[in-house]
Amino acid sequence: MLSVIGRRLAIAVPLVLLVSLLTFLLVPLIPGDPAATILGNTATPAQLASLRDALGLDRPLFERYLDWLTAALRGDFGTSFYDHSPVLDTIAARIPVTLSLTLAATLLSLVVGVGLGVLAAVRGGLVDRAVQLVSVVGMALPNFWLALVLVLCLAIWVPIFLPSGYVPFEDDPNGWLRSLTLPTIALGLASATAIALQTRASLTDLARRDFVRILRAKGVSRTSIITKHLLRNASGPILTVTGLQFVGMLGGAVVIEQVFALPGLGSLIFASVSKLDVPLMQGVVVVMTLLVVAVNLLTDLVSAWLNPKLR
Repeated sequence: MLSVIGRRLAIAVPLVLLVSLLTFLLVPLIPGDPAATILGNTATPAQLASLRDALGLDRPLFERYLDWLTAALRGDFGTSFYDHSPVLDTIAARIPVTLSLTLAATLLSLVVGVGLGVLAAVRGGLVDRAVQLVSVVGMALPNFWLALVLVLCLAIWVPIFLPSGYVPFEDDPNGWLRSLTLPTIALGLASATAIALQTRASLTDLARRDFVRILRAKGVSRTSIITKHLLRNASGPILTVTGLQFVGMLGGAVVIEQVFALPGLGSLIFASVSKLDVPLMQGVVVVMTLLVVAVNLLTDLVSAWLNPKLR
């Protein structure tokens, strides 16, 4: 397992470097000038040239990238073009919101998805077709549309949850739960349907295997067969899909955080792109890439722990 972890980390290093380099190469393609965005339309050419020189925007691209990479390896991701605050401090203040949202959505989608998948595989017939229909519809619904419907129904017409904003857990646990409930449902519904379809397919395939017939012949209860044998053997594909859905939810958080006015990484990267704040944009992309690498590694480790054949 240590060698597996070492290989995964060895692959992660060039991946993070490649993502950071591509981000640096693609940023100049975004229309606009950071200096003009900061100073406004009334700035003179001399003021624009002076600010570009101060920000280092007039230097060659690869020279700027090497300087950034050298500093990043020391833990310094630079400072924002606008408020001159350290990029890592800004990200550290925002990342708890995004992690709370994505982890809650992942947990919700895993519980609901596995439950629906088991129900469809065990019951079959009309229940199976109903679960498949609900899954297809759930995957087709845009999460921003679902978010608006949830706000309208459960925050405006029936004011149970907060329509927008974020309450830190340490300030008010109940307020934290109310502020994250609707975003979690909006973000996790499509993932729950994908996990449900994968769970149903895996359990349906495993139920035809010879070892299930032997267990039934020995008088093992259906509940024990499902919980101790089928789900354990199906855990690999389910966890793989869950990991992929978590990565997708990191991207979906950009939209959901905008709808619910959550101060997370999604809204931060949206603001950095709209303001052409290159250091902040670069830092958020690298941190989200590291999150993806960590989740993939964790998925592999948990899959190996559950399945002896992988070990």
